[in-house]
Amino acid sequence: MMAGVALSSPATVAEPVDSPSRRAWRRLKKRRGAMFGLIVIVALIALAICADLVSPHDPIKQSYSAVRKAPSLQHWFGTDELGRDVLARIIFGTRASLSAGIISVGIAMLLGVPLGLIAGYCGGFIDALISRFTDAMLACPFLILAIALAAFLGPSLGNAMIAIGVTAMPVFIRLTRGQVMGIAVETYVEAARAIGNPPWRIAVRHILPNVLPQLLVQITLTIASAIIAEASLSFLGLGQQPPAPSWGSMLNSAQRFLTNAPWMAVWPGLSIFISVLAFNLLGDGLRDALDPKNR
Repeated sequence: MMAGVALSSPATVAEPVDSPSRRAWRRLKKRRGAMFGLIVIVALIALAICADLVSPHDPIKQSYSAVRKAPSLQHWFGTDELGRDVLARIIFGTRASLSAGIISVGIAMLLGVPLGLIAGYCGGFIDALISRFTDAMLACPFLILAIALAAFLGPSLGNAMIAIGVTAMPVFIRLTRGQVMGIAVETYVEAARAIGNPPWRIAVRHILPNVLPQLLVQITLTIASAIIAEASLSFLGLGQQPPAPSWGSMLNSAQRFLTNAPWMAVWPGLSIFISVLAFNLLGDGLRDALDPKNR
């Protein structure tokens, strides 16, 4: 009698878990505008990091024999009123604009998110105090308040970042507070409270992670506003100081030569337009991709 041969069952292959981040990425890839914005943003970041390697000329080197030269093979974007290469200044100006956008929004988040979390979760007198402070700041137009703070702190790129960050803070306070008030009444939060979790743990471990998708969308949109604000402050002489390049200061210099050298204004203006458009497109795409109602 032949011995029976035990047949082993085939090994079960674990299927990858379809996480919310993967679903959001698939939805984001289907939106051409958002992907275009993402590609432009990545290219701008790479350009800012590698500015020393890709710049064809020194951005602050003057040449009085090449004053306001039209675009040519030697100077692709032309030269300015001091003979400086416009393309080189556009490339190095990317650093100032992206730094202002990212750092100022980081300041706004560090100040606004904790205040909004405290206001939304604690409620009562603390919520009323923070909310009235937020309403008072929102009563002033964003750019006017940023100009006032930058003028008070003094003209420099660092002070402009602080001014923009403080001015953008109320947006994050209000957004975080509203999201927290809606999440705090969910069943899983009540369960975490029932088993004895302290309030700080519930706020940080259970509520804040669910606010992050909305904050991510707001970050991209606020960076676009911060880039415009930095260009406006530099245009008024309150941001990046000469001879360091900045798109706003380049527009300020170009306004006197719009007839004779229009390229001096076209390229920095186009750079601001493209960068702001990219962040807005990415923000709109993220809003749709991170919405759990979208399938």
